[in-house]
Amino acid sequence: MNDATIRHNPERERFEVLVAGNVIGKAAYKDYDGGSSPQRIFYHTVINEEYGGQGLAGKLATAALDETVSAGFRVVPVCPFIKKFITKNPEYASDTAPIAPAHLEFLNDVLAPRARA
Repeated sequence: MNDATIRHNPERERFEVLVAGNVIGKAAYKDYDGGSSPQRIFYHTVINEEYGGQGLAGKLATAALDETVSAGFRVVPVCPFIKKFITKNPEYASDTAPIAPAHLEFLNDVLAPRARA
């Protein structure tokens, strides 16, 4: 799909795919202070069903990971799609941090209040 654009929306902590100005997909993250280096935990990636099968999720992942690595973050792939994408694109492996219990506890703490709202 040639009319899709990808942008980083740091205020909403996500990378977005837009078609005709409408968000049709996203890769959501939370930044985490991992001590030795900043980390970005990707926890959810989705493309609207009607846009599936067009390679947009891969383009979204590429843009999100490239910008994250360029900004000096290590990637924590909690999201199954991002994890699988990194497996298929090993050039990102050296910029990945293993998922630790602290990452999952952090996500639970920061995402749980939204789920209750």
